[in-house]
Amino acid sequence: MKIDRRKALAFLGLGGTAGAGSSVSAQALTPHKGAVAFEHGVASGDPGQTRVILWTRVTLKAPSGGDVLVELQVASDPDFKTLVQTRKGLTARPGADWTIKVDLDGPGLKPGTDYWYRFVAHGVTSPVGRTRTLPAGPTKDVVLAVASCSLYSNGYFNAYDAIARLPRVDAVLHLGDYIYEYGGEPKDYGMNSPVAAQRMPDPLHEIVSLDDYRRRHARYKSDPMLQAAHARAPWIVVWDDHETANDSWQGGAENHDPDKGEGDWAARKAAALKAYYEWMPIREPSAGTLPEASWRGFQFGDVATLLMTETRLTARSEQLSYATDLPIVDGKPDVAAFSAKWKDPARRLLGEAQAQWLAGQVKASVKAGSAWQVLGNQIVMARVAGPNLKTLLGDRFEPALAKLPASVRERVVQGVALSALGLPYNLDAWDGYPADRERLYDLFKSAGAHPIVLSGDSHSFWANELFDQGGSKRVAAEFGTTGITSPGYGDILPGIPLGQAFAARNPEVKFADPGAKGFVLLTLEHGRATSEMIAVSTILAPTYTTRVLKRFVVTPTGGGGVEALAEA
Repeated sequence: MKIDRRKALAFLGLGGTAGAGSSVSAQALTPHKGAVAFEHGVASGDPGQTRVILWTRVTLKAPSGGDVLVELQVASDPDFKTLVQTRKGLTARPGADWTIKVDLDGPGLKPGTDYWYRFVAHGVTSPVGRTRTLPAGPTKDVVLAVASCSLYSNGYFNAYDAIARLPRVDAVLHLGDYIYEYGGEPKDYGMNSPVAAQRMPDPLHEIVSLDDYRRRHARYKSDPMLQAAHARAPWIVVWDDHETANDSWQGGAENHDPDKGEGDWAARKAAALKAYYEWMPIREPSAGTLPEASWRGFQFGDVATLLMTETRLTARSEQLSYATDLPIVDGKPDVAAFSAKWKDPARRLLGEAQAQWLAGQVKASVKAGSAWQVLGNQIVMARVAGPNLKTLLGDRFEPALAKLPASVRERVVQGVALSALGLPYNLDAWDGYPADRERLYDLFKSAGAHPIVLSGDSHSFWANELFDQGGSKRVAAEFGTTGITSPGYGDILPGIPLGQAFAARNPEVKFADPGAKGFVLLTLEHGRATSEMIAVSTILAPTYTTRVLKRFVVTPTGGGGVEALAEA
């Protein structure tokens, strides 16, 4: 049966008019009269100078299907001696999975100020959360924690705990893969971890339906380390692919197969996004706006404009594949034929509507005198060819290859061949869309911007210098954050200096570490920005230490662009 996309969105409550915590029916349900709890903590997000989203979820201890009345309390002190706002009569309803999301605005909120909040229902009080509004006007500095890629079954969320313990963080940026869709069978992604038995996903099968996605979000938010990070500061989030399905694009995903009972892609995507908007502290789409269009901006005083982009579901063309798109002619790869398809200007990542919005925002930021234009972006932007491991390892290559699982061996052999051809190692990243990347660089250059690109997805730390196609202009700096727990190439190929090999192979790459787990701490000031790559010692036990793996400083150049990265 063909499912109409807009009808599917309306059916699932994603038409842009109903917010989480609001009713999906004009008829009120019978109030729940039993015990309740706040088992998934609290969260805040999408801060403005006088507004912020506040979130929680009510758990019914004796399921009744009824509504729950909730009160929100916001104070200017952690002891709640001075209440700033109180909201009574909030309703947690089954239509939004008993989540509550309040877009707090109005009297009492001041720019650049910490606030504490909690929820109360049936005499039970939630954990206390701390949030912060954005600064206005002259601002000395801004501190952001940047995270991505948290595979629950693969390890403990120690990096989230480390974020919660930071002495200062103004906001947490999560660049996607907050949840993963895979099941809990031994063959599934991450289930070979030594701690997987203690961190089983729920449900145990791959998630497809609305109930599946809700349960997976609930499992993640049951984690105390993630709860602590949410309670520490406001989050600014965007999905990547695994919030729906692996390698998603506008019309489908690598990990979506209707012929295997996974149904219509539009329906699955709508279910995933409904659960995402219910369970995440993100502002609801405005009326008439499709939920995929999540791009939005945040102004941190006169220090930085943060622009969150969407590179998955709105306009992305389907990813190319070397297996199907690189022809073999007379036993040799036809690189010219592949390049014609790869460099086709019609292949889009951002799409025209988002590109126009971004151009306007960047120009306005530069005109207003913001020191930095920061792009919150899911995927690596630098030009990155894979290292030739055969050359790197020499006589050690064949013995090392023999020790790898068959599927990994195949990828390594392919990587060696692609490296020799000078082709990108990841066509799912910006490298798969070079024409759209160049359009973005032209946008930066025409505005005279000083861009810093933040990226996730790759399960690796990166410090990159981004040059335009001609190679004459250093357009931006890029700092990529590694996974919270998700496995990287350093886990697959232990003992091999892959980071050094990536840097040696690629002029734009100044540093890479595909084995570490952690997050990036970015401090933005007038005249300089400092990126600290903070690694946790382990994800296989809930006790850990942290260290600064690398620290880089970037400064702006006159007329736009940035200077070379300097290790500090």
